[in-house]
Amino acid sequence: MNLKQLSELLGLSQTTVSRALNGYPEVNEATRERVLRAVKETGYRPNKAAQRLATGKAGSIGLVMPTAPGHQSDVHFGEFLTGLGEEAVRHDFHFVIMPADPDDEVAALRRLAISGNVDALFVAYMRGHDPRLAMLKSLSMPFVVHGRSFGSEPDYPYLDIDNEAAFYEAARLLLQLGHTRFALMNGPAHLDFAIRRRNGLIAALGERGLELADDCTSHTVMTDEEGLIAMERFLQLPDRPTAILCSSTVLALGAIRAVNQAGLKLGEDISLIAHDDVLPLLKPENFSVPLTTTRSSLRAAGVRIAQRLIGTVKQAGPFPEQELWKTELIVRASTGPVPQI
Repeated sequence: MNLKQLSELLGLSQTTVSRALNGYPEVNEATRERVLRAVKETGYRPNKAAQRLATGKAGSIGLVMPTAPGHQSDVHFGEFLTGLGEEAVRHDFHFVIMPADPDDEVAALRRLAISGNVDALFVAYMRGHDPRLAMLKSLSMPFVVHGRSFGSEPDYPYLDIDNEAAFYEAARLLLQLGHTRFALMNGPAHLDFAIRRRNGLIAALGERGLELADDCTSHTVMTDEEGLIAMERFLQLPDRPTAILCSSTVLALGAIRAVNQAGLKLGEDISLIAHDDVLPLLKPENFSVPLTTTRSSLRAAGVRIAQRLIGTVKQAGPFPEQELWKTELIVRASTGPVPQI
């Protein structure tokens, strides 16, 4: 079925049907619902090329995917894209993904923006003083950032979680349990979330006159192997830490393996809190010792960013320019009182 046939079926003009499908505000809600119901019943799919000619919109969100030999893929990003995709499907939007060398992301984003193939841009893996922001702000194209850029002027659209508060509250719980020797298993040091989580931990320790030692800090890609390596190193310290904060349940998976191999008990000899992105294949409540976590869904963040981008393209707003979500601290068995020596 084409647009003309759908219009004849509904007794509406092709222009009205097209505007209803593309979210124009001048189409009343009853008409829009009638059109959408007919689309569902008939299986109609708009011709993207014709739709683009009629509306000037590509119906696509653009993102750059950094890739190079030795550059590791990230399970966390896949979960975020799932949420972004869920919302895109609801509005018949597509992704245009441009692979690029990690050192060429600014130029790749510019090429994507001027290609005419996308209506809006999304960027992630924000860094301190991120060089992509100035270029994005110079474009006449909607964009939303997942995260923030530490040290940059906060004058751009973003969705982020309060990483500093998350690890501040997690550290306070461990301090209340009597722990004084802390270690941090973090993401790469240049990434914004890692900077803020470290700052949150340091702030909580500072209130008690404590410091985070350099040899009790690791900044790595967030894999279980790196978690194992970091924890093995922490456990070999003369004054080993009793409280560990992990930036991912994936890191925690390796860390806990090291704890078990050392003959120690999680929640008794070592207390651990991990950040939980709500990964479906790695649920903290299903660990052999259920994990205490700071929790915020990456998939939900993906859905929300897609809502904002697609809504902006369709002029269905207004939307908040900036959103900062609080995490939830969920206490389970991996945290306990400081062990008595």
